[in-house]
Amino acid sequence: MGWYREQSQWGEGHTYNDPAISTAELRAWFFDMIREYPPMNGPHASDDVDDPKQTDYSIGKSVIYACFAWSEAVAASKTTFALAEKHGVGFFDVSTNDGSVWMPNESGGYSCVHGQGAPKKKKLKWPW
Repeated sequence: MGWYREQSQWGEGHTYNDPAISTAELRAWFFDMIREYPPMNGPHASDDVDDPKQTDYSIGKSVIYACFAWSEAVAASKTTFALAEKHGVGFFDVSTNDGSVWMPNESGGYSCVHGQGAPKKKKLKWPW
């Protein structure tokens, strides 16, 4: 969570609308995403201001924050998750109550590491 707080300060000293600044994996995710959810700003911005799928992306070196219209929230979340898994990038669902964080794992899969679905820590019983 500290990483997310640091990233969301938006203090990297560049504009946040150009995917060229980001990692190759995040760029690949972004270019797949904008096929269905075009950006509002930046070099790949859509001209259709009435498109409910138009999305506000904030692009950093190691993070891309996407803000969708409420009417698209459920579908966009599913697309975001599927493409994050496809491209091997983490997915932090800031819209959920528990802040689910999904990450690629060592076996090549995708696992929830925080929030609902994350492995529960075993409680220690007395005496330990």
